Amino acid sequence: MASQNSTKSSTSTSLPGAIPNQGPTGGYYAFLILYLVLLSAFGSFVNDMYLPTLPEMVRYFHTSRPTVQLGLTFGMIGLGFGEIILGPLSDRFGRKPVLVVSLIIFCIGALCSVWSKTIHIFLWWRLVQGIGASGGYFLARTIPADLYQGRALAKVMALVGAINGFAPASAPVIGGLVARSVGWQGIFWILFGFSALLLVLSVPFKESLPKARRVTGHFGTAFHNYVVLARNRHFITHVLLKGAALGVLFAYISSAPFIIQSHYGYTQLQFGLFMGVNALFVAGGATMALRFKPLKKAAVIAAWGLTATIAAQFVCFYMVDNVWVYDALNLPMLVCLGMLFTVGNTLAMNEGRECAGDASAFIGLAGYVFGAVVSPLVGLGDILHSTPICLAVLTLITLVAAHLSRELTPDLVSSPQQQSK
Repeated sequence: MASQNSTKSSTSTSLPGAIPNQGPTGGYYAFLILYLVLLSAFGSFVNDMYLPTLPEMVRYFHTSRPTVQLGLTFGMIGLGFGEIILGPLSDRFGRKPVLVVSLIIFCIGALCSVWSKTIHIFLWWRLVQGIGASGGYFLARTIPADLYQGRALAKVMALVGAINGFAPASAPVIGGLVARSVGWQGIFWILFGFSALLLVLSVPFKESLPKARRVTGHFGTAFHNYVVLARNRHFITHVLLKGAALGVLFAYISSAPFIIQSHYGYTQLQFGLFMGVNALFVAGGATMALRFKPLKKAAVIAAWGLTATIAAQFVCFYMVDNVWVYDALNLPMLVCLGMLFTVGNTLAMNEGRECAGDASAFIGLAGYVFGAVVSPLVGLGDILHSTPICLAVLTLITLVAAHLSRELTPDLVSSPQQQSK
């Protein structure tokens, strides 16, 4: 009983005040959606834009394929670590100052990576980039939870997710064009410009977390909310669902450059077009999820669809060496992932809304843990064999999490405080 009271107290005193029944409307609503799309797209561009250059970087730095793929891993470690630190800071000081500082950090990391002389120096600057990019990426989930709840929150997140489907669609194409013209360094000059644009747009952005709802008391209280969230079975179930699904996506994007370019012989631009068209199917899946009531029903259907698709891919990786079969099976996989992302994000943020910054950081960390582990694993040995094994394991975890979610109480009704009682 004592521990339960303690849990309740730590949560309820951290973020007092109620979320308004109606968020921003009119012209500022349009600006807010646009800014959230750009913030979310920023995270996609940080990884997806330089995917076409991975084979080129193997040759430039005279290193191995798994070592170059560590650039994705270090970026994701930075994203996860940054979110864990910046989440509590944003709950204490507000979203806007944390966003501005994180974007400045990214600008520094992007510039310095251009002048990297060795792969090891480049990897460390990728870590800095990840820390800087984490601010915008997790705040794109946190800010809507400050302003909306229930299905209104789901609609905002799905809208942002659907529009943002064009970010991973365009990032590899732009990356392929830039790499063909000016090499991999040009990618990071563009990323620097993107982060500078976000800094400029942060000026009209209005703080979404009023002082009345910010963390008060001892600074360690904010980090204690991670313990509260970790004890919330509903929250952790949805975090696991989102994290494992994101791991599937990272297994796909980290292996695809070598499968499409190195194995099948396509150019960087052609690879970008493959990835660009495919990414639109993630956006389609994100909007499809809203058709289901309760929302978690979409997770079960998507998880079984993902299982069937990955089973077919597993067979084809070993028995059918054809790029069109490979890519055709990627499409239903990405639709299912889009559905899972919408469900996982929405339900987890509803559970964690009382400490939204910490909850968003927790969700992000889980995804990047999966991604950081799987990215170099798909490059070990024969990539046509290691990739389907990674996909199969992650899909099994996703399926289990989806069924665990189905057994929970109806979605969009409870909070971390309620779950800790």
